[in-house]
Amino acid sequence: MSKLYNTYLALKKQDSQTIYLFKSGIFFLALDKDAYTLSNIFHFKLGNLTDTVVKCGFPCSSFTKYSNLFKVHHLPIKIIELENNTTYCFNEYKQNQSIIELLESISSVDINHLSITEAYQWIEDVKNKVSDIRNLT
Repeated sequence: MSKLYNTYLALKKQDSQTIYLFKSGIFFLALDKDAYTLSNIFHFKLGNLTDTVVKCGFPCSSFTKYSNLFKVHHLPIKIIELENNTTYCFNEYKQNQSIIELLESISSVDINHLSITEAYQWIEDVKNKVSDIRNLT
């Protein structure tokens, strides 16, 4: 068995009702029973993780699209980041990603090339993003 599948089995022992999505590189993957569930609802193509275990998934770039669909379908989702072996509730993951994007935006602004009007608009944009992040909780 793969390490990924062993992690999946351990998580399912703790909470069999939750659907676990593993962030692996640029994809989110669901395994076994969770893969069948998501494939049935969203028509994801099933593939093989091993000879006996199926998987399906979607690119990280489609996270917002699917997060909205998961919410509409009232699916109990948790995200597992394999890089740092961290488990997130779905909203926590969305909030964390939004914070990372906000910080990247702040660190990349070139304040030497903003007009006063652009600076005020940028501040307003940051304020709105912070408000959106707070509303994710």
